[in-house]
Amino acid sequence: MTQNDDQGSAEDSLIARYFKPLATDPGAFGLVDDAAVLSSSGDDIVVTTDAVVEGVHYLTTDPPGTIARKALRVNLSDLAAKGAVPAGFVLTLALRSKEDAWLRPFADALGEDSRTFACPLLGGDTVSTPGPQMISITAFGRVPKGRMVGRTGARPGDSILVTGTIGDAALGLDVLTGGAAAGALASEPQAKEMLVSRYRVPQPRNVLAQAVRDHATAAMDVSDGLAGDLTKLCAASGVSATVDVANVPLSAAAAGLIAGNVVCVETLLAGGDDYEVLCTVPPGQSDALIAAGQAAGVAVTAIGTIVAGHERPRFLDGRGQELALRRLSYSHF
Repeated sequence: MTQNDDQGSAEDSLIARYFKPLATDPGAFGLVDDAAVLSSSGDDIVVTTDAVVEGVHYLTTDPPGTIARKALRVNLSDLAAKGAVPAGFVLTLALRSKEDAWLRPFADALGEDSRTFACPLLGGDTVSTPGPQMISITAFGRVPKGRMVGRTGARPGDSILVTGTIGDAALGLDVLTGGAAAGALASEPQAKEMLVSRYRVPQPRNVLAQAVRDHATAAMDVSDGLAGDLTKLCAASGVSATVDVANVPLSAAAAGLIAGNVVCVETLLAGGDDYEVLCTVPPGQSDALIAAGQAAGVAVTAIGTIVAGHERPRFLDGRGQELALRRLSYSHF
């Protein structure tokens, strides 16, 4: 996302109009260079990248402002799970057109979020495409030397904790696409609005980055589904897990849909797009992380325990019986 490759081009005008105002970090050089400088200040730099693709991660009818927020926030969620403080991001846009009606609210929302989360635009690229549209963001964060929280540190006896609630985003997509949840909530517009918002605009838990860094032995964000992502974390750590499904935190709307047999618990455990932090914590430290969440206004819930072994994590119902999950997560392929 530079302005000097083809001076005076339509791409230059697009960048100058919509994105140069977002490039407030001195290392971005006002987007006139083809590279940026990110000062490390002696910290480790954490790098993460995620793309959102039209028809896969968002709907064509989604407002451009929510698309911008989702594109940035899914990356901020990764940084939060690593215990990292946001430092900046680069943006790649593959656009069908450069209409102001789409780009202006997109850029405004992206700018608002970049300021809210102290994560300025550093650069990137813009290209044209016949479709679908795609927004790719690479985000950078800082952690003290050697303190990034990976997926490999979980140990038997650790508690499994998760932030927020699980399954709302999957239900929000169901509402938007006219699924069973949409019909069941026809007379509950506030519940429908909440679920749709959870799908369109994730709530990354960056306020808990330090607490995750201070207490977690392993962590990742829940992007593809709680069941599948816990399975990935356990595999990376060489352990297994048991989860008390009754303890998995649900919103009132999600709990009501399960109670009414509108959706099954597997939909919530495997649906994805939650963007909550999933982490493991040594015995005796769960309360400290839960308290940090309370102080930050983010619910943190203990849902299970890490156990020795290499088998797939077990998800137990209220009677202690293992649930036979047909799928664990969303898969692109």
